[in-house]
Amino acid sequence: MDLSVFLSPSVFHDEINRNFAPGTLGQEVSFYYEGDSPLEGFKLALVGVQEDRNSSENGGSANGPDEIRSALYRLMACDDRTLLVDLGNILPGGEVEDTYYALEQICTHCYKSGVIPIVLGGSQDLTIAAYRAYQPLEQTINVVAIDSSIDFGSTPDDTSAEGYLNSIILHRPNFLFNFSNLGHQRYLTDKNVIDLAEKMCFDVHRLGEIQQEMAVAEPIIRNADLVSFDLAAIRFSEFPATKKSSPNGFFGHEAAQLCRYAGMSEKLSSIGFYEYNPSIDERGHGAQLVAQMIWYFIEGFHSRRGDYPEMPISEYEKFIVLLTESGDELVFYKSHLTNRWWMEVTYPAGYVKKYDRHHIVPCTYNDYLTATQQEMPDRWWKTYQKLV
Repeated sequence: MDLSVFLSPSVFHDEINRNFAPGTLGQEVSFYYEGDSPLEGFKLALVGVQEDRNSSENGGSANGPDEIRSALYRLMACDDRTLLVDLGNILPGGEVEDTYYALEQICTHCYKSGVIPIVLGGSQDLTIAAYRAYQPLEQTINVVAIDSSIDFGSTPDDTSAEGYLNSIILHRPNFLFNFSNLGHQRYLTDKNVIDLAEKMCFDVHRLGEIQQEMAVAEPIIRNADLVSFDLAAIRFSEFPATKKSSPNGFFGHEAAQLCRYAGMSEKLSSIGFYEYNPSIDERGHGAQLVAQMIWYFIEGFHSRRGDYPEMPISEYEKFIVLLTESGDELVFYKSHLTNRWWMEVTYPAGYVKKYDRHHIVPCTYNDYLTATQQEMPDRWWKTYQKLV
């Protein structure tokens, strides 16, 4: 596939602008030029999208990708096998849907090639295109948003950055198995939206819950195919470079930890960073933080150990817990490589092919302890409800 029809070179595709010090990521990254086979030999692909027309609150974020690159390429390479290619930028199409189409085509090509696209926005509604790109794969997927609010819009056809989830949830054909939102702040989120998400058996976790124990987020992110990071989820004092910021939110090191979790997940195949606005990033600190988050994602990727689903679950240590009151047997698995846990959720006959990717669920050791106390883990029950 000729991706060049959708792409424009970034400023760093010109060698004159690549004055990076030895040992930096800018020295390790490869740049896609028209006519190349852009993905062969790579595992990660950086693509900027200069689109923010569907953002009612953060105009200017379209100019963010190259500013993030400038900070990213000056960081030290985290591995001598970076395997990262910079594809360049998608320029705004005649209509926003044209931009979506270009990103969708590029992401689909990445997914089929076993390459993870790292999308630099632009506004968060670009998640719609990254999601649609899974349709040709004919499998159901899990989406995780890291966001200070849950972006359901007021109308079914809302494609704004503040309501893009409508387009994902109502998309036909429907290939969304689960949606999770990490870090919402209650005073920024309509209770009716929270109630709707819980009614749909989606996972929504408040900021305080995640900050109290960051490990709560790890199995949720490990179960994601696509992660969409709204940078407004980071508190203003740490990240002032968005017009949507709030006094509260994740600290910078917490955001980096979430990105490392994403990189370590063998299941994850797409991640995007949205709403960085260089027009209000006076000293470039916002670009530096996003760059460091991407660095931690890349480091996490190089820390992958081939856990499930790459390794058959049958090769793990197996634990069976009998719930005496109901007679249910809960099956847990533990990886000796990483000490991470999974649990098996029973699903009815006839659903094996459709939901085969989803009945082995990442969990925590605490879920296992909950079962040993004769209680059904919430994670098991929510998954079971979606399976049936």
